[in-house]
Amino acid sequence: MKNDRKKRILSAQLVLILLMILWCGTCFESKESQRQMEQSDASQSESGAGEAAEGKRKQMYEAMHTPLGKYPETVTYTLGKIAGANNSNLPVGNTYENNAYTRYLKKVLNIKNADVFELQDGNTYEEAVNVAIEDRDIPDVLVVKGRDNLLRLIEAGMIEDLTETYEECTTDTIKEMYDSYGDSLLQSATVDGKLYAFPNTVIDDGAPLLWLRKDWIEKLGLKEPETVEEALEIVRAFVEQDAAGDGQTIGLACSTDVIAGADQTYGVDSAFIHAGAMPCHWILDESGDVVYGSVTQETKEALSKLRNLYEDGILDQRFLLRKTENIDNLLKTGHCGAIYGRWWAPNNPLSAAYSVDSNAEWKPYLLDKEQVNETQKISVFESYDQWMYVVVRKGYEHPEIVAKYVSAIFDQSRYANDASAREVNDYFSINVDPTARPLNINVDYEDALYRTTEHIQAALDKTLDVSELSGLEKSYYDTCKSFLNGQLTTANGWAAYASRIEAVGELQKAGIRSAQTLPLENVNAEIPQELQELENEAFLQIISGEKPVDYFDTFVVEWYANGGKELTEQVQNAYESGKD
Repeated sequence: MKNDRKKRILSAQLVLILLMILWCGTCFESKESQRQMEQSDASQSESGAGEAAEGKRKQMYEAMHTPLGKYPETVTYTLGKIAGANNSNLPVGNTYENNAYTRYLKKVLNIKNADVFELQDGNTYEEAVNVAIEDRDIPDVLVVKGRDNLLRLIEAGMIEDLTETYEECTTDTIKEMYDSYGDSLLQSATVDGKLYAFPNTVIDDGAPLLWLRKDWIEKLGLKEPETVEEALEIVRAFVEQDAAGDGQTIGLACSTDVIAGADQTYGVDSAFIHAGAMPCHWILDESGDVVYGSVTQETKEALSKLRNLYEDGILDQRFLLRKTENIDNLLKTGHCGAIYGRWWAPNNPLSAAYSVDSNAEWKPYLLDKEQVNETQKISVFESYDQWMYVVVRKGYEHPEIVAKYVSAIFDQSRYANDASAREVNDYFSINVDPTARPLNINVDYEDALYRTTEHIQAALDKTLDVSELSGLEKSYYDTCKSFLNGQLTTANGWAAYASRIEAVGELQKAGIRSAQTLPLENVNAEIPQELQELENEAFLQIISGEKPVDYFDTFVVEWYANGGKELTEQVQNAYESGKD
């Protein structure tokens, strides 16, 4: 019995030992399996992290070396921002750091701007830029005005060489745009074969037009004009018959600047163009010599005609006292029915008048087309004294960002029919000022104005399928069509149609193009302030009758004696050396 009991105990012990051995083995296998699994997971995690890192590196490389490659992480660049009046007419709630342009750039490129300062173009902005240059503390990206400031930055070694990034990070379309202006534009930003900036492009705006209140013409039972003389008689009738109806109708509006140029309002540039004159520009005369356009006999003739208009009451009798804001108010209150303006005058200043009185029917007239065409054939020098250039701070890790910006905003959004750019293109048709863009430049074909209008008109005429329009053209087409159908009655709708279709259409029919330009390099051709003031004072005195017309000859003598002679010789020498 004892032996049997011992045997049973021993057997139980052996079973227990065997079970323990089996259990330990299982535990060992389980731990080993777990260890192997953990090692496998770690290996896979490391492998995944490595693949993700490699993917990010590839994406970053592509972003830095292609026009539209998107950065894997948001790139923020500091910016000196040129602001516009009235917050650039941005929709309510939009800012310079959060608007259609910035949202599009964030989506397409994953970049955003952080504005160091936001100041209006003019003395305030230029002073801020000058201080930044003197302190050698410029933001990552900056728009500078004038080639002289660009050269300052290059000589100080403060900005990046953008030669390579231009080649790699601008689209073929952007390159075509710059090429449409010839070699001189990019050359103005090039020193020793290196490109240091992206220049603004100034598309052909054509000649200024005379904008008249057509509803007043009809009200007074007059015939629409076909010549300048007929148009001026209409303006006389506006004044003499008091078209405004309260005894306060003024004549042709005129700024004290007299020559408004391509980007200002209320000048009387057309009076000079019709006389064959090109004041405020360096030009080639009939002998092929350089002359300043403000001292020619053609300019004297134009001033004589303006003097007669003033004496006859056709030119605003109080123009010497008017500021821009005052003339704006005269348009809004319906006391002025005649201004000279470019094709974009409906956007600014006429849209404000239309908002007050939509029955005020402003119509553009291009008169004496043959003389305008002849004057536009005069060769005009471009010295890039007032040109806009975008530069990148030396040492900034993403100098390519400017090239990518230009490619996205001026090619992808405009010409690639990118559906996500609809909000950007709608800004044009609702009259948002271009200063709303982070960088206040424009890059487009030299003849972009004409080809765009041609396409829009063709789509309205149903000779071109709407699907063939670019994003910008489609936006204008929709607005113009809605305006014509009576579905859109806002000032912006009228302005889009009146500018793009009516005004540009007049220029197209007449084949009017801007004057021929010649590059003028290696010389400071800017007119000194003293000579500018001498010129402006003489012009105003002659037009207002304070001085006789022949005083112009005295002005010319004084102009040459006070530095004009030496300046003309310098420009002539620069022109001659540039021909070699």
